[in-house]
Amino acid sequence: MPAQHMDIRDRESQQRLTESLRALREELEIREDFPEEVLREAQAALASLDLPATDLRDLPFLTIDPPGSTDLDQAVHLVRTGSADPADPGATDATGYEVWYAIADVPLFVRPGGAVDAEARLRGQTMYAPDGRISLHPEAISEDAASLLPDRDRPAFVWHFRLDAAAVVQSVTVGRAMVRSRRQLTYAEAQAEIDAGTADEQLTLLKEIGLHRIQQELERGGASLNLPRQEITHDGESYGILTEPALPCEDWNAQISLMTGMAAARMMIDGGIGILRTMPEPDEGALAKFRRQSEALEHPWPADLPYDAFLRTLDVADPRQLALMHAAASLFRGAGYTAFDGQVPDAVVQSAIAAPYAHTTAPLRRLVDRFVLVTCASLCAGEEVPEWVRAALPDLNALMASSNQTASRLDSGAMDAVQAALLSNRIGEAFSAVVLQGSPPAAEDAPGKQAPRLSGTVQVTEPPLEAKCYGELVAGERVTVVLLEADIARRRLRFEVKPPDAPPPGLR
Repeated sequence: MPAQHMDIRDRESQQRLTESLRALREELEIREDFPEEVLREAQAALASLDLPATDLRDLPFLTIDPPGSTDLDQAVHLVRTGSADPADPGATDATGYEVWYAIADVPLFVRPGGAVDAEARLRGQTMYAPDGRISLHPEAISEDAASLLPDRDRPAFVWHFRLDAAAVVQSVTVGRAMVRSRRQLTYAEAQAEIDAGTADEQLTLLKEIGLHRIQQELERGGASLNLPRQEITHDGESYGILTEPALPCEDWNAQISLMTGMAAARMMIDGGIGILRTMPEPDEGALAKFRRQSEALEHPWPADLPYDAFLRTLDVADPRQLALMHAAASLFRGAGYTAFDGQVPDAVVQSAIAAPYAHTTAPLRRLVDRFVLVTCASLCAGEEVPEWVRAALPDLNALMASSNQTASRLDSGAMDAVQAALLSNRIGEAFSAVVLQGSPPAAEDAPGKQAPRLSGTVQVTEPPLEAKCYGELVAGERVTVVLLEADIARRRLRFEVKPPDAPPPGLR
C-alpha cells in the first residue's frame, strides 16, 4: 500500500495547492453550500416521514465500505438455503442462496418538485474532492437519517433474490421495509477476516456467491478493468496519494450490486419504462488496435479467447501487462443513460457487463438511482409508476451526462494538482518509469511549420503516478525520465526521457 505525502513544512507548496484546488472548483462551478431553503426542507422531511410497514429489522444486515464512510447506500444479508446433514455439521446439501440487499430509501426524504429535489438535479451526484466531498443531498439526509449506519433503524428499498447453487437468479422482488444494520466493515477488515478464516457466515457467503457471479460474468462476456486504485488523502493539514490494488472482496461485493442493477434493468425493460446505463460494444478498429498492442507488449491476446476473459488474465504487477490494461481503457467508451417510456429502445446492453444494466444501488450519491428505485418498486407491486418519475425521465440523460463530466474533470484536475505539489521541489530529478502509451510515429515536417515534439504517457514507479512525457516512447518499456515541470497552479506535470548516459536535460 505505497503512499506519498507532501512535506507539511513546505508551506508555500501547500498554500499553492489549496489555491489550485479552490480554483478548480470555481472553474467547474461546483455547488458547495446548500441554500437555506434546501436545508429547511430537509429538516422538515425528517419530522414527517411515512415509514414503511414491512419490518425486516430482525435480519442482521452488514455494510462494507471504504474507511471513514458515513453515506452508506447499501447493506447486505446472505443466507444459504438447503439442509445440513446432522451427522456431519460440515456437510451441506446446498440448494442455493437468498440475498437481501437493502438500499437507502432516499425518495422518502425528497419531495418531488421540492427544493431538495431541485438542488439534487443541479448537482447530479456527490463529488469527491481531496479535502472533502460535496454531497448530493444535505448531510442531515445523506450522512444521518437516510444512511444505513449500524445499530440504527432505517427505511430502505430491499431487494430479495433467490439464487440456485451456482448463484443464478431464480426470482427477485423489491419493496420498502425497515431494516437495521448490525456491522459496518471496511473492505480491508472484511478481507482480513476472510483470509484469516475467522469470517462469519455472511462474509463466507459473500465470497462464495461473488465467485459464482464472477464465473457467470465470464460466461456471458462481461469485462472488468482491475487497475490499481489511486486515491488522494487529506489529514486536515497535508495531502498525499495512496496507491493500492483492489481487494478480492471488493469484486465480490460489487457482484451483488451488479446483480441488482441487472435485475432492475430487466424489470424496467419488461415494464416498458425506466432508464438504463448503456454502452456500445467496442468497434472492430479498437479491438484490432488492442490486439496489436498486446503483441507489441509481448503478451499477445489469443485469437480464441474473448477480450473480457483476456483482461482478467492480466497481472498489473508486470509493467507490460499494466501498460496493456491501460490500453484496454479505449475499449470502454461511449457509456451513457437511455431513458424510455413505452417503446423500449433497441440498444439496452451495457457492453462491459454484457447485459442490460441500471444504476440503482447508490441513491445517496447519484441522482438517477432514486428514480430507478421507485420505478422498480412500482413495477414489482403492480402499481403505476408515479407521474413525477415519468416527467423526469426525459431530463435524466442530460443531467447525469453533465454531472459525470464535471466529476471526471474534478477527479483528474485534483489528482494533477496534488501530483504537481508532491513533486514541486524535485525539478531536474530522474525517476524510474514504465511507458503506458507510446509516442506516435514522427510525422513529416509540414512546410513552414515546426514538427510537434514526440510524447506519450508514463507510469512513474515512485511516487506512483501517470504523466505526460516527451521523447520516443515504446509502450511497456522501462525508462528513466527527468522531471521538467511541476506547475501546481496549472495542474501540470511534464517529464522527458533521459537518454542512456546523458546528463539530465534542463527546462525547455
